[in-house]
Amino acid sequence: MGSVDPREECIFCRIIRGEIPSEIVLRNRQVVAFRDISPVASTHVLIVPVAHVVDAAHLSGTDGESLAAMFVAAREIAESEGVAESGFRLVYNVGEDAGNTVAHLHMHLIGGRLLSWPPG
Repeated sequence: MGSVDPREECIFCRIIRGEIPSEIVLRNRQVVAFRDISPVASTHVLIVPVAHVVDAAHLSGTDGESLAAMFVAAREIAESEGVAESGFRLVYNVGEDAGNTVAHLHMHLIGGRLLSWPPG
């Protein structure tokens, strides 16, 4: 028996493939962005690369184009959500101790309220 391809069971890969319904905010050939199901602010969007990467600790030198696409998508979404001028936060959680619960690289775009620093 062979091992199971992690992309088959990854919830974000399943959302990207349209197998799990989600409120898609932006989709292009490199990234898909959708609303977080447990938002911490009025704007809370997850931006994920179409290519499956476990997390930021697993990035390589060949992932630059996907990362750039994630940040460009973040700017476009911040503008369309009306938080570009007032401010927004971009967050990557890496590993269980950081609160990462899905093993697919994703960036949280959070805005629409005053965000304290440090977070917590």
